[in-house]
Amino acid sequence: MTSVATAIDLITRAEAERLAEGAAASHAASGSTAATSTCSADLSKGPWEFDAAEALRGAPAYGPGASSGDVAPASTPRQGQLPQEYKEASEDELHARIRAAKKALGDRVVVLGHFYQRDEVVEHADFMGDSFQLANAALTRPDAEAIVFCGVHFMAETADILSRDDQAVILPNLAAGCSMADMADIDSVQECWEQLEELFGTEPDADGRVPVIPVTYMNSSAALKGFCGEHGGIVCTSSNAATVLEWAFERGQRVLFFPDQHLGRNTAKAMGVPLEQMPMWSPRKPWGGTDPETLRDSRVILWHGFCSVHKRFNVAQIEKARADYPGVRVIVHPECPMEVVDAADEYGSTDYIRKAIAAATEPTVFAIGTEVNLVNRLAAEYPQHTIFCLDPVICPCSTMYRIHPGYLAWVLEGLVEGEVRNRIEVQEDVAATARVALERMLAARP
Repeated sequence: MTSVATAIDLITRAEAERLAEGAAASHAASGSTAATSTCSADLSKGPWEFDAAEALRGAPAYGPGASSGDVAPASTPRQGQLPQEYKEASEDELHARIRAAKKALGDRVVVLGHFYQRDEVVEHADFMGDSFQLANAALTRPDAEAIVFCGVHFMAETADILSRDDQAVILPNLAAGCSMADMADIDSVQECWEQLEELFGTEPDADGRVPVIPVTYMNSSAALKGFCGEHGGIVCTSSNAATVLEWAFERGQRVLFFPDQHLGRNTAKAMGVPLEQMPMWSPRKPWGGTDPETLRDSRVILWHGFCSVHKRFNVAQIEKARADYPGVRVIVHPECPMEVVDAADEYGSTDYIRKAIAAATEPTVFAIGTEVNLVNRLAAEYPQHTIFCLDPVICPCSTMYRIHPGYLAWVLEGLVEGEVRNRIEVQEDVAATARVALERMLAARP
């Protein structure tokens, strides 16, 4: 667990500007100008402009960034309008108001900041980490009446599942969802499960293994975690996916893995599962767009979901990095497509990437395939290395972008006034079975 006190001191706006200038210079030297651009000019706008646009349009959207082209389901949470005073406040004023509110609240509040958040938000976090690290970090603050989760919706849900009933979990902007998590909804998964039960039945084989074990990635709704808990399944993270699949194979003849096809494919392939035994299930199609015979021969049934940030990485980017920097060490996240993982030197979770860089004793050139905010932060934290994002276009996670200091100030000042804004609550019947799936994950050891 990394506290903000040890990391943020190294991350200043000047350093971020230096990183951008350095990236632009290196790409200009190789004939590329993409490093000076972003995937959307709208990234310069305040997120509240998209909240207002969605209200007028009557339909949700993920906003600018990597997920801008993804279709948000009608059930996607929407954020009400932020009061004008927070929209008009200067950056310095917002920072001062956040610090004053945190000081007034003291131990009554804990602020969690995900690795992919913008610097001006994580500057105020008491803990930084990935979704599960942060949910557990909140448990170390038993006096906190409120947990403010600067991340996305499924993360806040997990924190609520693991926290006490008398603790309020708050998401500063309700529109901070996750396009990957939304690609597997409870109705589609239940429909898939019914078809698989129709095909395979429910009786275990001679070894006691049931026909299918459901496995959901942490990046999924509480309802899907609850589904897994109810049907003998389990949750996984990007760092323990192999251990979880081993657990599932001991208990099931095959696995239904959702929502991220790439994490499932990359993990199972490394374990020796042939690609032909990993068919794709596309929701709302008969037999998921495949056929009964293929499903009978399967070991892992992959859901048609993906992370729009990690889908941006490609083999050509790796080849360019190797041409520009002979001896470069390429590390990518397992949410990247299989051909990208195969072309990289290493792959691993966010925590793996951070630890790999921290452990490098000699100055090294690292080309990293994961969210750009984290990559820039690592480059600032380890100036002895050359660290850059494989994707030359600055295109952050759309939904993480929806969290802004204005929203953080708004929810914190609400707590000072005795008002809990944007509380995330998981119904107890769902939380109970989701907790079972999470506990199975914790009990699964390599």
